[in-house]
Amino acid sequence: MRRILFTFMSLLFAATLWAQQDTTSNAAKQDPADEKGKFTKNCLSFFQHAVGCAEVLFTGQPLHIALGSLAPQNGFGAGLAFVGHNKDTTNWQISWNADAVASNNASWRAGLYVKFVDARMFVPVPEFPSGPPQEADVPVYAEQPVFNLYAQAISLNKLTFFGLGPGTSASGRSYFGMTETIVGGNAVRPIYERLNMGLYGEINGRFVDIRPSLNEPSPSIEQIYTPVTAPGLASQPFFLQLGAGIRMRPSAFNNRLHFNYDFAYRPFIAVSDSSFSFQRLTFDLYQEYSIYGTHMRTARETNGPNDCLIDPTADQPRCPKSTSNAVEGTIGLRAFTSLTVTPGGDTVPFYFQPTLGGSDINGNNLLSSYQDYRFRAPNLLLFRENFEHSLGKLPLGIALQADQAKVALTRGDLGSNHWVHSYAAGLTLRAGGFPIVSLLFAFGGKEGTHTIANVNTSLLGGSTRPSLF
Repeated sequence: MRRILFTFMSLLFAATLWAQQDTTSNAAKQDPADEKGKFTKNCLSFFQHAVGCAEVLFTGQPLHIALGSLAPQNGFGAGLAFVGHNKDTTNWQISWNADAVASNNASWRAGLYVKFVDARMFVPVPEFPSGPPQEADVPVYAEQPVFNLYAQAISLNKLTFFGLGPGTSASGRSYFGMTETIVGGNAVRPIYERLNMGLYGEINGRFVDIRPSLNEPSPSIEQIYTPVTAPGLASQPFFLQLGAGIRMRPSAFNNRLHFNYDFAYRPFIAVSDSSFSFQRLTFDLYQEYSIYGTHMRTARETNGPNDCLIDPTADQPRCPKSTSNAVEGTIGLRAFTSLTVTPGGDTVPFYFQPTLGGSDINGNNLLSSYQDYRFRAPNLLLFRENFEHSLGKLPLGIALQADQAKVALTRGDLGSNHWVHSYAAGLTLRAGGFPIVSLLFAFGGKEGTHTIANVNTSLLGGSTRPSLF
């Protein structure tokens, strides 16, 4: 209930800021260059400069307040974030992010993220044959060489496990706690400009510790499951996780139709117990049609997870500014599958298996009307249709979703297992560099309804953190 109340308050607060934005925009143009000066100007007279104060507090650099939802059921996290940029950007643009947040159930996340952007390869600049440039003439997305190094630890005290496969029941719910530390890096390299195509690779070391979760509405996991029914429950070996993939993000029809395709292969190598090693193939195909010709919202890979600056080399760098007269509307179609290959008699640890229901451990809502983590299996197939539209001059939008999905213990069973359906409707907030807020009411499943409130852990435009599975 507290998460829902907070989300409503966030939406109302943002709407208030939006209403005041026109009266403060001229003053904002004269903001001091450093964070201390901006804080003094905007926050010591909050009601005259509400927008500017909120920008300083939640997106200011080098230090700002970090906000965001942790994994579902683990509360809303708050803490501090530090963002830094190098001054010499002739060859490489280097930035670093560090943050630490904690929630009301004592869950927490802390991380350090360093990013290297090859500035020698410039983003292509379109040539306009005549007249002023139009939005349709500007590339939606352009790959650049980017290298990332990161170290992240997360401790979650309340996660649910219902068993494996599509035949589980809600009565089999149990709880567990998990700590995961990820140390690694990744890189992306553009290879074909016309399709905005890039190759990427990654290497991660994963340390996982599973523990009981007591004093919850249902038993702790070890009380009703065994290492046979929940592989990986008794011991959690160190995993060396590699990855390679290709992604492309072209557009067509004057930037109205956008594509975001991703194909990846990721082997998980259990160093101390090879019986848990496995390989994962993922295919993610997303198409989005922009009704008014606006751009698809994609993560800005040149930014860290706490960084929303458009151009850090500018004299007075700023986060994206929303415009009060912007009208946006999008229709999206997504097809996603995750397939697992287990050599010999190896098994996949339950904590690395993808889930459907509510939101997964990374905060992505899938089959939202069901409980969080409701269906868990090594193989997954999902189809989604979504619609989002802005509400007048407010930074709010309505969102509609329809999901059809299934899980399977083996790849061959995906074809014969039954489909599970879910629908959702709600509000979204995407205002400038502020956190992305969503409030969804989901229905249509066979186990009731579910209300999901989420504050995205990355600021609008920032890149994502490493996946937890």
